[in-house]
Amino acid sequence: MQQLSPVDGSSFWWAVGIEDTFVTAPYPRTGRTFDAYALSGHDTRWASDIDLIADLGVPVARYGLPWPLINPSPGRWDWAWTDRAVDRLLERGVTPIVDLVHYGTPLWMDNAFLNPDYPRWVADFAARAAERYRGRIHLWTPLNEPRMTAWHCGRTGMWPPYGRSWRSFVAVLLALVRGIGATVTVLTEVDAANRCVHVDAANRWLPPDPSDDGHLAELTTFRAELAFLALDLVAGGVDEQRPLWPWLTARGADPADLESVRRNRIELDLVGINAYPMLSQKQFVRTSAGRPRIRFPYGTAETIDAVAADYWRRYRCPLLIGETAARGRVSRRLASLTESVEGVRRSRAAGIPLVGYTWWPLFDLVSWTYRQGRRPLEDYLVPMGLWQVDPETLDRTPTPLVDAYRDLVAAGTEAVGPVAP
Repeated sequence: MQQLSPVDGSSFWWAVGIEDTFVTAPYPRTGRTFDAYALSGHDTRWASDIDLIADLGVPVARYGLPWPLINPSPGRWDWAWTDRAVDRLLERGVTPIVDLVHYGTPLWMDNAFLNPDYPRWVADFAARAAERYRGRIHLWTPLNEPRMTAWHCGRTGMWPPYGRSWRSFVAVLLALVRGIGATVTVLTEVDAANRCVHVDAANRWLPPDPSDDGHLAELTTFRAELAFLALDLVAGGVDEQRPLWPWLTARGADPADLESVRRNRIELDLVGINAYPMLSQKQFVRTSAGRPRIRFPYGTAETIDAVAADYWRRYRCPLLIGETAARGRVSRRLASLTESVEGVRRSRAAGIPLVGYTWWPLFDLVSWTYRQGRRPLEDYLVPMGLWQVDPETLDRTPTPLVDAYRDLVAAGTEAVGPVAP
């Protein structure tokens, strides 16, 4: 198995990922759950899907273990499906970066991430996975996008425990951070060779109209700082001198708890940045009624450069594009692929150790809105993949992106150039 790419940029990971969101609690108004593997057909097509990954030539893939399915009740474990998938990946020469938690917890865990035993239970899951695949898997993502998880579980009310306040957001985020700390600890206890890829959703906040009264600028500054809060907490970078300390304590965070999190800081091995042109750039504007709202200006050719520079300045550790893709027609996706890879090249030429690139998803994914909706599945398919998914059969059909990506993979580091000394 390849080890983490050194900062000198002598090697580069081209990677792909398969959407692996698992929210098994039924949505209150529709009764729908969200199992991304079942909805996309990966639960039955896992072998042929993994063959698609291998045939691209990529050395690495982000791949999720479905905790709610592996651990369907307390103390009960079923690894049969996961064992087959992991075996197939390794047999085909693909090194997995294993997603342990991708938005959802087992259904039996009351109150989801706010269950007081969540850190202990997620650490138990991580320990069992690390023991099961000891010597075979060394790369782990403890929890995908902790800030976004806290947002949708604690602020928007989309996922359990359905919080709709800043206080709930803070409570969920701190629970996630404690779980990440416990997970990293057990992973390294099981195998000192284990390394963690901490995946974060990038936000690039553009300045508002300078003619505004200043309130939008204040909101922008706050949200720009908030974008890094999850990783700052994990890395022990939040103390009384940091801007968000008083904001956190005013919303229920116990100063002693924050100090405990800071003392138990985690060394960041590698940070994965999730940056999408249609999602990652944001800007505050005013509605016709004068109220603030957020717009999403489509990403420019410099979006990757900008977010990579932000993360490098803040964390000074190797970086990976953990997810990127465009949505819509193939020509738009091809243009995004070209522009984002050029962004990686420019970042590396500027001395930023950006050591990998992940197109996510491998094939078209199902929108999260399926769980809240009532329309047929095909209405929720989002064209973002290298392969197109047939809405009726779920068959995978290659798009021109497949050959384009395969050519990049074949070029290896040459396609992105070295990291400047």
